[in-house]
Amino acid sequence: MTKKNVVISILGVVKDNKGRGSRRWQTWRPNISLVMQEDFKVDRLELLYDPQYFRMAGKVVADIQSVSPHTEVVLVEAPWSDPWDFAEVYGWFDQYTRHYPVKTDSENYYLNITTGTHVNQICMFLISEARLIPASLLQISPDFEAENRAVGTLRIIDLEQAKYDALASRYQEQAQTGQDFLKSGIKTRNTAFNNLIAEIEQVAIASSDPILLEGPTGAGKTQLARRIYELKASRNDVMGKFVSVNCATLRGDGAMSALFGHSKGAYTGAQQSREGYLKNANQGILFLDEIGELGLDEQAMLLHAIEEKRFYPVGSDKTVFSDFQLLAGTHQNLQQAVIKGTFREDLLARINIWSWKLPGLSERLEDLEPNLDFELHQHARQKNKQVRFNKTARAAYMKFATLPDSLWSSNFRDLTASVNRMVTLSEGGRINEDNVNKEVSRLKQRWQPLSPVSQKIELTDYLGEDQLTQLDQFDQMQLASVIEVCLQCRSMAEAGRKLFNVSRSEKASTNDSHRLRTYLTRFGLTFKDITEKKMTQI
Repeated sequence: MTKKNVVISILGVVKDNKGRGSRRWQTWRPNISLVMQEDFKVDRLELLYDPQYFRMAGKVVADIQSVSPHTEVVLVEAPWSDPWDFAEVYGWFDQYTRHYPVKTDSENYYLNITTGTHVNQICMFLISEARLIPASLLQISPDFEAENRAVGTLRIIDLEQAKYDALASRYQEQAQTGQDFLKSGIKTRNTAFNNLIAEIEQVAIASSDPILLEGPTGAGKTQLARRIYELKASRNDVMGKFVSVNCATLRGDGAMSALFGHSKGAYTGAQQSREGYLKNANQGILFLDEIGELGLDEQAMLLHAIEEKRFYPVGSDKTVFSDFQLLAGTHQNLQQAVIKGTFREDLLARINIWSWKLPGLSERLEDLEPNLDFELHQHARQKNKQVRFNKTARAAYMKFATLPDSLWSSNFRDLTASVNRMVTLSEGGRINEDNVNKEVSRLKQRWQPLSPVSQKIELTDYLGEDQLTQLDQFDQMQLASVIEVCLQCRSMAEAGRKLFNVSRSEKASTNDSHRLRTYLTRFGLTFKDITEKKMTQI
């Protein structure tokens, strides 16, 4: 059975009303042209019209029926008080489509976007794209070179067609480009990290709310913050500068002045006024690394500046305006800092709208090799000198770098320094086995614990007497050994790699942290319990 063609169109109060008398048949009129197409039969035309143009609609219907008697015309009142009001127009279309009797087994649907306001046309596009009605878009245009100018040409735009798919693919490619940009073009392989970057990219584009980047020292927080700024600047989302501040360097009275500026004569030695970091970041991005190091007074003023976009420089009775997006970095547990009273709870609530924890290098060892290549590329670009590993040396370095005992305690700073040393000592632009062996020795020496744990583990510090009496001596000795390893390590992931150093190599996907967590749970313990107990004993 041949399906009927159903077109939903809007009465063109100007274009459909052109021409008088017999001249109207030589004049292009969109809805008349629609039913005059030789290769497109309109079986039903649902004509949306403003009630105040009822008489005009009647004349257009009469002309349609005279040139296309088989076309059924249904007049539909669309009483928009303002056809340029998007909320009103889209609300009407939403209700109209919800109650529309769709019969896809017998009818094909089209939305004519030739007539109506731009708002009307946008709403029709959204309806089609969202498949509120399974309709293709349709457009009529005049053909001034045709013998009969009244007919014009018809074009169907199917949003399900390959051309639309190509546009969607292009959008996905652009999104991927944004993610690669945030990763400095490094083709990282860690799935969790890639998902994290994809989410950050989405939020960075769509929002100007504060962003909190957590993670260990050297995990790349500052680099990521700068890339977020560059991404937003490339889209003209920010017009000001990127201002980066390490809050650990701000101490005493100078902290207030550095952040908020000061007026001339505010204190001894203030011979001229100064704009602080917050003012310098106006219309741009302010990155406060190690924000947990700020004093409580600075935290209070920062909260006010974020919320009001105004603050008082030191010694001034006039406020300064600055509209910036705040990015903050920390290696601390700010929730714990709130409990200790060293960080304001209201400030944390304000900057914790979007927060992500960046993993350390040891938690994403599969990304070590592409980052190694990135470091070599950076050296070549900066020094204008290409240096490469020979095959054997590269294999030896990668084998050591991905061992469970390879701590990478300073994360990417360790890797950058390591590559720099090997490149500097290489000869003839090649890093050989001797360079790698010496570098491995250096790293092993650097990663030796400063004060190895030698104390005897007393399980009574961690378990009650009742629990201990339920454990075999074997279980007690094993648990004591596990606790000792935990005390030597900076993270649960590091402890897990040491404890499961052999069995982890037999697994396709390792999750050492989960295995250690499961083991400790048997005794009602957590890694945090153990490390905090260590702090209370110091």
